[in-house]
Amino acid sequence: MREVRIDKYLWSIRVYKTRSEATDACKGGKVKVNGSDIKPSKAVRPGDMIVARKGPVTYTYRVIELIDKRQGPKLVPNYAENLTPEEEIAKLRTPVETFFLKRDRGTGRPTKKDRRQMDSLWDELSFDVPDDVAERFASDFGFEEDTED
Repeated sequence: MREVRIDKYLWSIRVYKTRSEATDACKGGKVKVNGSDIKPSKAVRPGDMIVARKGPVTYTYRVIELIDKRQGPKLVPNYAENLTPEEEIAKLRTPVETFFLKRDRGTGRPTKKDRRQMDSLWDELSFDVPDDVAERFASDFGFEEDTED
């Protein structure tokens, strides 16, 4: 075997769960081989560098040996070397910031103006929300603090 399709290879080394998911990632520009965008039919060879973006993480692999059948997780290092930096892997462990606004019952959906104000305030927020920003946000949108005792 001298070359294998990139979508089949990514599926074989368990980067993507299904081959169609690997194909969609290639079509969507989420996979690069040796620094260039590729089509799902692009052939890979030993020594090629593959960069695959999956969620918030950008994984980097070096092709060691070609394979076209799906392998068990313990056998994957025989076919691909994972060169993903630890900083990228750490992105999986970071907590996801969620933002929920409590609106008074019956007020309906936010208007376009309200939405723009919420978006601009969201852009100003950092992980540590200063009290004055939180109070300004609550007062701008008429929110009351929950006092459940």
